[in-house]
Amino acid sequence: MPHIPISPALQRFRVLDLSRVRAGPTCVRMLADFGADVIRIEPPPGIDPNEAMFAADRWNGDFQNLNRNKRSLTLNLKREEGREVLRSLVEQADVVVENWRPDVKARLGVDYESLRAINPRIILASISGFGQDGPYARRPGFDQIVQGMGGLMSVTGLPGQGPVRAGLAVADSSTGLYTALGILTALLEREVSGEGQWVHASLLHAQIAMMDFQAARYLNDGDVPVQEGNDHPTSCPMGLFAANDGTFNLGAAGEGNWKRFCLVLGRQDWLDDADYATEKLRVRHRRKLNEVIQEVFREQSVAHWVDLLNAAGVPAGPVYSVPQMFEDPQVQHLQAARTVQAWQGGERTLISQPVTLTRTPAAIARTAPGWGEHTDEVLREAGYDDAAIARLHAEGVV
Repeated sequence: MPHIPISPALQRFRVLDLSRVRAGPTCVRMLADFGADVIRIEPPPGIDPNEAMFAADRWNGDFQNLNRNKRSLTLNLKREEGREVLRSLVEQADVVVENWRPDVKARLGVDYESLRAINPRIILASISGFGQDGPYARRPGFDQIVQGMGGLMSVTGLPGQGPVRAGLAVADSSTGLYTALGILTALLEREVSGEGQWVHASLLHAQIAMMDFQAARYLNDGDVPVQEGNDHPTSCPMGLFAANDGTFNLGAAGEGNWKRFCLVLGRQDWLDDADYATEKLRVRHRRKLNEVIQEVFREQSVAHWVDLLNAAGVPAGPVYSVPQMFEDPQVQHLQAARTVQAWQGGERTLISQPVTLTRTPAAIARTAPGWGEHTDEVLREAGYDDAAIARLHAEGVV
């Protein structure tokens, strides 16, 4: 079936998705969920030696979540005929997204200058591990490698235990979101200039940007961030505490929260203690303060403290497992998980867009496509007749 926009927000744009793994598909999913016509272009079976990792298991939740709302076209870009098909698609497209090495782009004619010669309005979005040029430009980049090089692993974990990987793909996901923002900015600018441009982002730079206040502290104050475990590096009391039936997070940072915290616990004496008079002093005396707070918290349950503190305007929350997270009433109210009918029967439950537009919201209309499910219809839209499509199939181009 042809593309049916699921949201009017981006329905006028066509995106060719040549990316794989996580950062690129994350970027393109953002556009697809808001109605862009996304065509996922991937090699036919047997062409990519890594297809078992990137394309073969299409029913698993991760693949489904990353590639919902897209159509699929198989195309062998190692063949000139395949590259010719791609050029015909570029003529009608607004955005191309890829995550190839710079030399591969040039060899296949997917570098910006080559695409611009076909369509001056095209926006090429390139995602790499380390950048489009420079000493590491040709290095392969994976999330965990960049978590280490981007400083994240040095501040994650308990003090003294050594570097720890964050439990989610921070570099991949943030790069995808930054790239989507770059694409949308370029589309807005194109409305003024009439011209496309090259948008590129790297996992390394995105990871450094995600270090945010930790990196800025070092650059401006010479303060080298280290592992603080569950404590906040610059605020106190803020961290993980034990109740009599589990653990919960407390966020009593800032003078207002600190005062409300002491009063709701009936501990005016903490407000009068000179060691806790300012945030900096509370951080300096963190160990002693955490110990006296912990003595109080062991007397009641997690639910008791979370309800009491939030009622007083002091941030606090439980520590959930993933199943517990989805059972939370607020998570269910937000409809963070959406169930959609799958193309091969059955259903898949996917994570909804966390950004809400009140008039043109995102939606999940269909699961990830079958391998090459929409090849013929996309080719017809590009002007190929049935005989030409049959020849491309027979010759292994699609």
